[in-house]
Amino acid sequence: MALGLPPLNFKPQCSSTSTFSSSSTNYRPAVILPGLGNNTGDYKKLEFTLQEYGVRTVVAKVSRIDWLRNAAGLVDPNYWKGTLQPRPVLDCRYLKRVDDAVQEAEELAQGGKLSVIGHSAGGWLARVYMEEFGLSHISLLLTLGTPHLPPPKGLPGVIDQTRGLLYYVQQHCKKAVYTPELKYVCIAGRYLQGARFVNDSKVAVESMATIDDDQQVSDVAVVKNKTDPTPVSTTFQARFVGQGYKQVCGEADVWGDGVVPEVSAHLEGALNISLDGVYHSPVGSDDVSRPWYGSPAVVEQWIHHLLN
Repeated sequence: MALGLPPLNFKPQCSSTSTFSSSSTNYRPAVILPGLGNNTGDYKKLEFTLQEYGVRTVVAKVSRIDWLRNAAGLVDPNYWKGTLQPRPVLDCRYLKRVDDAVQEAEELAQGGKLSVIGHSAGGWLARVYMEEFGLSHISLLLTLGTPHLPPPKGLPGVIDQTRGLLYYVQQHCKKAVYTPELKYVCIAGRYLQGARFVNDSKVAVESMATIDDDQQVSDVAVVKNKTDPTPVSTTFQARFVGQGYKQVCGEADVWGDGVVPEVSAHLEGALNISLDGVYHSPVGSDDVSRPWYGSPAVVEQWIHHLLN
């Protein structure tokens, strides 16, 4: 049995002013962690949307140049072995800026708890931050299109894009356990189904939170807002995107947000949600024809998780 949600209705929701609503005290302050290659400015519109709900928001100050500094990892032998660890590759720059943003949000919270919203790599980097800096002040980790799982080893043509960082997170960071004190919510997009190239190898990948008819439905489950896919002619885009999916989860012909496969964006122990028609990145997105996780109509689907 699967839990269902009504279909998304993507409609632009615009406002000419950015004011805090009278219900702002019902929402925890939020910290946004940018994804790989993104900068602080990419999340301005999401910040604006959250503020209209009354969510006081701080975006970690990250520039695109900061990500280029990570190229220093190329001289680390562990890069070529696929056994990288967050330090010193990420140095303390990203995590320090996350901590700065968290401290700023803590002042807004005035002794209350915070929500952390991690987009793409920002989601697993949030777990690294929580492991190193503590999580007593955090009551929600909400990830948007985060590749949580390392790719399966030993598959021909599959190279771990993180060069071991996701294996480190899987082995050393606390497991996700959805509790009233600390909620883990992982949102995956279903924007495009990938396709295999001819004679491409395939490995079966199952969603780890499938609910069978005879299972009791718990609070920690997959909530899917999706319809059964109808056969379509394979396009070059689907084949190209499928090869990207394969590098992340080991399989090409799966659904995903155009960058991260649906199965990789879910995390065992979390409340896992899939949303139809949602694209991966704010860069190249369109709130109507190609909405991303931070588009107003999509935010409407997950904003309630930020309530106190």
